[in-house]
Order: sequence, then structure tokens, then C-alpha cells
Amino acid sequence: PQVQPFLPQWLAQPKLVQKRIKENLVPITDVPGIHPKLLKKLQMNGIESFFPVQAEVIPAILRSASNGYLMGQGGYRPKDICVSAPTGSGKTLSFVIPVVQALLDRVVCQVRALVVLPTKELAQQVSKVFNIYTDGTGLKVVSLAGQKSFAKEQEMLVQKKVTGYCSLADIIVATPGRLADHISQTPGFSLAQLRFLIIDEADRMIDDMHQNWLNQVVKAAFQADDNSGSNRLFHRTPPGPVTAASSWHPQIPLQKLLFSATLTQDPEKLQQLGLFQPRLFTSVYSEKKLPGGGAETEQDPDEKYTLPEGLSQCYVPCNLNSKPLLLLHFMLKMKFSRVLCFTNSKEASHRLFLLIRAFGGVTVAEFSSRLPPNERHRTMKEFEQGKIQLLISTDATARGIDIKGVNCVINYDTPQFIRTYIHRVGRTARAGKTGLAFSMVLRIQERRFLQMLKDAGITDIKQHLVKGKLLKPLVQQYEEALSKLEKTVK
Repeated sequence: PQVQPFLPQWLAQPKLVQKRIKENLVPITDVPGIHPKLLKKLQMNGIESFFPVQAEVIPAILRSASNGYLMGQGGYRPKDICVSAPTGSGKTLSFVIPVVQALLDRVVCQVRALVVLPTKELAQQVSKVFNIYTDGTGLKVVSLAGQKSFAKEQEMLVQKKVTGYCSLADIIVATPGRLADHISQTPGFSLAQLRFLIIDEADRMIDDMHQNWLNQVVKAAFQADDNSGSNRLFHRTPPGPVTAASSWHPQIPLQKLLFSATLTQDPEKLQQLGLFQPRLFTSVYSEKKLPGGGAETEQDPDEKYTLPEGLSQCYVPCNLNSKPLLLLHFMLKMKFSRVLCFTNSKEASHRLFLLIRAFGGVTVAEFSSRLPPNERHRTMKEFEQGKIQLLISTDATARGIDIKGVNCVINYDTPQFIRTYIHRVGRTARAGKTGLAFSMVLRIQERRFLQMLKDAGITDIKQHLVKGKLLKPLVQQYEEALSKLEKTVK
């Protein structure tokens, strides 16, 4: 008999969030506690209602900061919050709104919120959202993701005055490597007043923990400020048991907020994060139909992930030689447009890009770490505007990046891990829209691929067969393109 894993109570009994986005929108005025200034901002940006995740998580974070910075409800330290919800369900706004609101009344500029993300593109995307909502509030957002030189970033972070260093940032959006560099090399950069630590795409960040950035952040947060002699009152002590002695002076709590589409259930991995009495909000659960016609919801141990609601999934059994022909067939004969196509390596991406370009008839571009950031940015813009029909990419874009208007995702190479599959197909059907996902699966991979999806509780994938005779007309031109490619490669 299989041993059932023993889950801590917060993982076993989470707060369930509605997963049907469209039917459960909540008007923004119905969510309690949001500042009128921010409501106005939301309306100016065309947001009239919140997605279910936002409607649950925003009030929870606001409540934990309702007594100002210094303590949670009843004078206790606020609980950490974990959110597991599908891609495109609005996780970014769930932390942007409450963090901006909690900092609205701040008097002295100090780093109070830190958002850590795995890639530059994601950091850019999140700091853009922060900039929209801090505009006109006097709060300063600084992005540390290597878009500017290290020295330039240092100038944006701290300023040296006669009295000592002073902070120029309230909210920092950073990638782990760059953040660790600033902690160790930027004089005067202090996290001693940090109130919110937000880890987005948390599962990937836990896997990359060998960078040890989290320990550095926590250590910096509990380090005494050299120049805060007057501030002894608010000096933080590392968290420990609550005793009369430890409660005599107020101190700023450090609250962690974790967001992910594929949050690990592995208590050992979560242990590394040192969470304090965490609460979990999740939309990963199954609904059981009850005999009376109602539905009962429970967290299903087999259903580990939720996919966007409007997503249709198919897989195409094929052999290695017919893969490029299938892709051309989808683009030219079935007239797919705005297709995001994933390969497993940047070499494969580059080769496929050259081949499709040599074939002609499809506007195609590639997106991988081979290209400099400004070129990647331009490609992304053109794709969103519809100037590029097919974007061939590595998994660099599969993580959290919100690309507008992707109609279809094609897995040219079968993903090896279920998480990779979830993140790739989650680039389409975002925010309640519909989308298609096709996976090209070699005959020898077919059993393993279907088993992998079945283990994750994904059973609604259909087989889509493409007959050989449909590909015949493409063969001659394809072979010419191949010989062209050979010359290019040489």
C-alpha cells in the first residue's frame, strides 16, 4: 500500500478560490478596504471587476497590514501568504494593489517591499504595473534586473548625504542574481525596514535556491542599520518564540507573499522558505457532483494543477521527419496566426527559425537568450501587433510573461516535465479568453506523454491526426529550403 504524504494543515486545508474566472468576476467596489485613490486608478486602467484570486487575496494582504507597518491583528506578526492559481488569472495585481496601499502613508523613503522574479522580462513587466499604480503617490519603484549598468542602478537606490546614506526606493523589483550583488556591493543599501517580501513564480525560485539569495535577503533584513541610532526602538530581532520580553518593543514584521501557477506541495522544499503560520489560497481543486444536484469541492491530491478554462488541448502523433512539415501545414494550410511555438533548446529554436524562413510564406521570428534584450523587446512588440505570425521560442518565455493575443501554442518538442507543459500552454487562453494548444509527440514518446498528463489530472486532451497526403504538396519546397539551410549553416 502506498504511504500517503502527511501534509501540514495549511497545505491540507487551503482557502479554495473559484477557478471559473468569467462567471465569478467581483466588481472592484465590492472588495472591502481598497483606498479610493486606487479604485480610481483601476477604473482609469479599464478595470471594473477583479478576478476571483484578486478578490480573495487583496483583502487578506490588506487586513494583515491594517494596523500600519508594525504588527498584524491583535499585535501579532502577520501570517505569510501563498497563492497557487493558473497562469493568466491575475496574480500580479493581487500583490501590487495591497502593497501600494499599505505604503501610501509612508513618510520616510525606505525599501519596504521587495519583489523577486526569475527573469528580466518578468521583472520589467511587474515594475511596469507598479509604476502605473504608484504614479502620483510619491512612492519610488526601482527595477534591479540588469537593464541598466550596475553603477546606474546604485545611483537609483541610495544617495549619500552628510548625515549618512538615504534610500531612494520604496519598492524594488529584482532578479535574484542582481539583488544579491547589490546586497553585498552597494554601500548604504539597506533592507532593515523591509515589510513585504514577494516571491513570484515561487516554485522555480525555490528550485534555484542554490543561489542562496533568500538567506542573504533575510540576513540583510534583520541586520541593524549602522546609521539608525535613533531607531533602536524599531530594531528587529530575528523571529523566535513570542515571549513577554520579545513583545515589549514594536518591530516591523517581515511578511512573505508567494505566488505560483505550480506551487510545490513538498513540505521539505517549503521549509527552506521559513514561512510563518502560512495561509494557502488555491484554485487547484476538483468539484464532485452531489446527488442533490449541488457540487462539493475538495482539494484533490491527484489534481495538482489547473489549466486556463478556455483552453482546448490536442496532441499530434508524428515522426521526426514530419515535424517541420506539420508546422508548415498548420501555418499555411490551416492558416493559424499568432502562434507561439516551443522547442527544448535555443539551438533547436534557431535551426527551426532558419528553416521556416528559408521555406517562405510565413512571417517568423525567434525568441531566446541568444538575442540581446532590446531585440527581444522589439520582437515581442511586433508579435503582439500581429506583424509576426509565428514566434519560435525556448522556455524562457513560458514563465509568467504575458504576451497579448496568443491564439495558439505549439509544442514542437514535447516538454519533459509537467510543469513545463503547464507554463507553455498557459501562454494562451489567458484572463478568461479561449486558446488552442497542440503538442507534436513522437510515437515513442506518446505513452509517457499521456501518462504524465494523466498523473497531473489532465484528461481532456484529444488526438489530432494529420494524414500524410496533406503534407505531400509541401515536400518539394521543403527539400529546397533544407538545402538552402545547409548552405546557411555551413
